[in-house]
Amino acid sequence: MTLPSTRRGQFITFEGGEGTGKSTQARLLTDFVRGQGKNVVTTREPGGSPGAETIRKLLVEGEPGRWDGITETLLLCAARHDHVERLIRPALERGDWVICDRFIDSTIAYQGHGAGVDIDLINRLSAAAAGDVVPDLTIILDLPVEAGLARATQRAGGEDRFERKGIDFHRRIRDGFLAIAEAAPERCEIVSAAEPIDRIAGRVSAILAERLGIPAA
Repeated sequence: MTLPSTRRGQFITFEGGEGTGKSTQARLLTDFVRGQGKNVVTTREPGGSPGAETIRKLLVEGEPGRWDGITETLLLCAARHDHVERLIRPALERGDWVICDRFIDSTIAYQGHGAGVDIDLINRLSAAAAGDVVPDLTIILDLPVEAGLARATQRAGGEDRFERKGIDFHRRIRDGFLAIAEAAPERCEIVSAAEPIDRIAGRVSAILAERLGIPAA
């Protein structure tokens, strides 16, 4: 079922490899859009709802070989369905804007390009999980893999299972995100994550101005 356009908020996702600053830019964009008088829900994947956050721990903690790519895909899609139905869809139906750190593109990049899971299978499972909820705009933050992993290792906490999967895995992920952007230019914009944080935020706000009609910062 398609959501009524008169009631539907905008759905924006941030994508990219490890250490590209997605969560930072999601927070900054949230502040910016709220400053434009919009109601904003900020969330993340895997996670975003209580059930999905429980599944998140299974995915991001533990040994790199804990799950294979298909098991990861199934867990991610289970978490995504709960996230969409309990948080994202109700927010969009209220007319709120939703800003999400990762969504379906990360599954395609990590489990598809990175782990070799059939991308058609991922798309079918993701369609079942998310239904008609797709991003209106996706910002892909791009950074050389070595630089991103160096940043990621400085983060506190034990959510480092994917970071420890090896450099070649992360190179395939970066290539995957670039391929996604090339295949869907009407939705995706690539932004260099090598720039200072405020400059990246300015570029993101300019993209919103161009694509969604929000005045640029």
